[in-house]
Amino acid sequence: MSALPTAVQPPEDVESDDCLLSYNYLYSPTLLQGRVAFITGGGSGIGFRIAEIFMRHGCDTVIVSRNLQRVTQAAEKLRAATGRHCLALNADVRQPQTLIDAVEESLKTFSRIDILVNNAAGNFLCPASNLSFNAFKSVLDIDTMGTFNASKILFERYFRDHGGVILNITATLSYKGNVLQVHAGSAKAAIDAMTKHLAVEWGPSKVRVNSLAPGPIVGTEGMRRLGGAAAEAMGFWNTIPLQRPGNKTEMAHGALFLVSPLGSYVTGTTLVMDGGSWMTSPNHFATTLDLWSSEMKKSK
Repeated sequence: MSALPTAVQPPEDVESDDCLLSYNYLYSPTLLQGRVAFITGGGSGIGFRIAEIFMRHGCDTVIVSRNLQRVTQAAEKLRAATGRHCLALNADVRQPQTLIDAVEESLKTFSRIDILVNNAAGNFLCPASNLSFNAFKSVLDIDTMGTFNASKILFERYFRDHGGVILNITATLSYKGNVLQVHAGSAKAAIDAMTKHLAVEWGPSKVRVNSLAPGPIVGTEGMRRLGGAAAEAMGFWNTIPLQRPGNKTEMAHGALFLVSPLGSYVTGTTLVMDGGSWMTSPNHFATTLDLWSSEMKKSK
């Protein structure tokens, strides 16, 4: 008899923004049958894998990005791998009218939107003393305002009368002080608060609102831009209770639970998926500053 996988063994994943070569169903393949998901930042990273896993479970998707070429190419991959419909649209979460247009186009195409995934985000390493006023505002505009903009528009255009599920992709940065991350930590803290407020206010309209907070995830822009290679070289993964980074498929499985009927009585909460990292990972202050300095030199 072959050994069963352990309870902490990660599912198959690929680091690139490509679909999985094979997929082992842990939930029913029809779990999201007939539903439509609107995913911001769905052309790459965690957003791309969430779209794929939703589609493999019967969902049609709309993936939205400022980069139309990226989401168009992503949609082609997703349709080929899953056989489901995927609509690629151009929108900037900081500009409500572009989101309104995208939502209206989605409703014309599918006649419904059941799920909103607020995944669009911006981040970079920077000491607070070097952070410009505009840079700080830019991250809050994308992360916090973008999440509110999309949520409000979907609620007014569809969820108020039909119900729905909102999933905000956040982070654990606000759970303790983190060096070089005051902008992103502040933005994500606001989203966590927003999740609770909207869950309470929109619950009577049959709208559930939750957050998912990933830790270090392989194959993401965050891992590439926020020092993932340096962290691995320093033995950072050994400080995580599960002794490894996570992968995108794991995050998509968490998202699948929260937006599906499996999570029907879950609202106003955050599912932390970081292997326990936020509780044990130290701030490598000097090393992180060195990494930032190195990146600054490269950009000049």
